[in-house]
Amino acid sequence: MTVPQTTRQPCARTTAEGVPPPALPARWDPLVRDFLADRSALDRAAHRFGTPLHLIFPQVFARNLTRLTAVLDAERIGYRICYAHKVNRSAALVRTAAALGASVDVASAGELESARRAGFTPDRIEVTGPKGETFLRALAGSGATVNIDNQWELETLAGLARPEAPVPVLLRVSGFPDSRPSRFGIPVGSVDRALDMLADSRDRLDFRGLAFHLDTGDIAERLRAAESCFALLEQAYTRDLVPSVLNIGGGLRQVFTADARRFDDYVQRLRDGLSGRGARMSWGDNTFGYQVDGTSVRGTPVFHKYANTVAADEMLADLLTAPLERHGGRGIGRVAADNLLEVWLEPGKALADHAGITLSRVEFVKEAADGSVLVHLDLSRDSVTPADQEVMADPLLLPGRPPAPPGDPVGVYLAGRLCLERDLITAHKIWLPWRPRPGDLVVFPNTAAYHSDLSAATAAMHAPANKVAIEFREGTFRATADADFRPAPSSGESLSPEVP
Repeated sequence: MTVPQTTRQPCARTTAEGVPPPALPARWDPLVRDFLADRSALDRAAHRFGTPLHLIFPQVFARNLTRLTAVLDAERIGYRICYAHKVNRSAALVRTAAALGASVDVASAGELESARRAGFTPDRIEVTGPKGETFLRALAGSGATVNIDNQWELETLAGLARPEAPVPVLLRVSGFPDSRPSRFGIPVGSVDRALDMLADSRDRLDFRGLAFHLDTGDIAERLRAAESCFALLEQAYTRDLVPSVLNIGGGLRQVFTADARRFDDYVQRLRDGLSGRGARMSWGDNTFGYQVDGTSVRGTPVFHKYANTVAADEMLADLLTAPLERHGGRGIGRVAADNLLEVWLEPGKALADHAGITLSRVEFVKEAADGSVLVHLDLSRDSVTPADQEVMADPLLLPGRPPAPPGDPVGVYLAGRLCLERDLITAHKIWLPWRPRPGDLVVFPNTAAYHSDLSAATAAMHAPANKVAIEFREGTFRATADADFRPAPSSGESLSPEVP
């Protein structure tokens, strides 16, 4: 299949001056790229389900799971991968995880019910996050493992549990040396009290081990957390508790950019525009989290994770094998195995990486008073990114009716459908290969993890975007309403083009 130029390189054309415009080239999974190149399959899905449309690719999800599994298998340790359901409400993804033998991490009663409907048995369900008494009552006797967030949860659950159905629990720990404060978890200095209660409640609470979850890619910080947890597990042994799990959480990164050099170049030009040393590339007074003081631009932007180039499986391998100073240079995986501990993890972003895109349609194009070109789409900002994030990966522009028109790249801002000033989908200027026309399609990359579901707007009584699973079988792309998708028996096999 020949992939059209607009799919391979959305801003391949040069400006009238003969130089390429600033760009944030996105990485596209080969299976997704081939679907976009199959214009008949794309048009069938858009015609049947309308736009805006969230497209989910369970086979990409399956491949991501296989890659993480391979890293853990290579370590020759006991492990459990718990898919963090909260990254996406998709029934197709959670059913795929169940069919492939993974476990699931749920954080609400709704997610728990979704996991049960997908086929997860209680022994493959872990419940994380803050929990109120109503939820804890439902969990007592459910058979699911409860990841305790705080002392109140522990005491409440101990009161609800019964000896005939002990509740398996993990303790989430936080407040590690040199770590940022977290609103989640029991502080390291308070774990003694929790362990005492677990020892006193051993007939009702089955202590499985400790957990941590750090929102950082810093390996050194995670190693400090692991060393603290290993020391705390020693304290558990002194109370005749027999832990069997170290849960190292999630936070494995996604790879959005296809060209780190061009990403850095774009960000530098954006900063130059904010400081007045270059052309302005931001809407209004938006500084993207930077502090602008005259010609000085400082601070951390709200899009910092988009620059990551380390794949999740590489990050996991590094984390498991990096030497622990207090354990003779052995890695987390080896120390866990030597102490008969399973390593659990809770990947969400890593499993959904490139397993979803969002399709929208151009409704009209206008010019603002300052001459800026605004391309209005049939979706809102909250449908493709969390409200506090800026999507720093270029979307694709596809012609409403092929072929693509001739023209020079044009710098635009993408605007949403809500009558709110804040509903700008891109507050940074992007360059599209031609001036969009009503009916053209705009495709946003890599929206399955936290982008399409975390804060999808339904203001002004707009209907939410439909969600559709796309599967490649027997040489054909098939579109199925997400709620109706059922994984084929071969979902875990090598299904369509492998990622290089």
